[in-house]
Amino acid sequence: MKKLSIIFWVLTSFIIGGFFYFNYLISIPGPFSENKLVVVPKGASVVRTAYVLKSESIIDNPIIFRILAKIKAQDTKLHAGEFEFPAGASVAKVLEIIVSGKTYQRQLTIAEGLTVKQIFEKINEIEVLTGEISLKVKDGELLPDTYNYSKNDSKDSLVLRMRESMTKAIDELWETRQDGLPIKNKEQAIILASIIERETGIDGERGKVSSVFVNRLRKGMRLQTDPTVIYAMSNGYGEINRKLYTNDLKIDSPYNTYKNYGLPIGAISNPGIESIMAALNPEDTDYLYFVANGTGGHSFSKTLREHNNRVIEWKRFKKSQK
Repeated sequence: MKKLSIIFWVLTSFIIGGFFYFNYLISIPGPFSENKLVVVPKGASVVRTAYVLKSESIIDNPIIFRILAKIKAQDTKLHAGEFEFPAGASVAKVLEIIVSGKTYQRQLTIAEGLTVKQIFEKINEIEVLTGEISLKVKDGELLPDTYNYSKNDSKDSLVLRMRESMTKAIDELWETRQDGLPIKNKEQAIILASIIERETGIDGERGKVSSVFVNRLRKGMRLQTDPTVIYAMSNGYGEINRKLYTNDLKIDSPYNTYKNYGLPIGAISNPGIESIMAALNPEDTDYLYFVANGTGGHSFSKTLREHNNRVIEWKRFKKSQK
């Protein structure tokens, strides 16, 4: 009886000791001293995941990782993707991160006023995205914003989110439009917003710039805006490597608002929220003209005579800067 009692206490001590030792092993800091990104392959089993973590020096003992996952019934709840592990993360912390499914988020910021071609260039420069862009997208269909993405996301998935964001934005903002605008539908609102976006980057000016174009549309005047000519000349890229000349304004294109009345046939950029709001809610002005004022903004005029005087002032300013 005494012998059995001794054996019992030995076994109990062994079990208790093993429990505390196991907890020690899963709680001690890991072998890496800096934050580290590791990709857990899609469909990887707990054995495969433990091997990857070991090979990347995230954990020392893959068996301990597997046992812990089994004990916590999380061996079938591991997620794939790129994870960021903080320096010295314990086995328990590593398992927690993978089970959470919170993959490392990278970011791409798309500035207002870029064209689809320019946006696609940025996306194609991201090496961790997969596939090719196969979606057919027109200018005005992508919303400028900051987008999160993970390693091995497809390029199409990122473009799709940009397009869905623009659709949602214009659907919501369309309901806030002023009455009586010379704009028939959401597409025309985006076209006008795309021009406003390329004309000014100053928030306080957008409403005034919008009023000029809206007033011109109401009066049946040509819009006569340089960015539409640049768009036509650059074959939809949105930029040229020189200034515009008078002869450029004669280019034969449905985008050329110096030759054609009304809005161009499509957007010339991808406008941001502020420009869309300005297109749908222009300021109440009598302005029909505007020109750069030399300080990054514009001078607005009601008459052609006043506008011509402002143009002379602008030319004098440019000449004085040489």
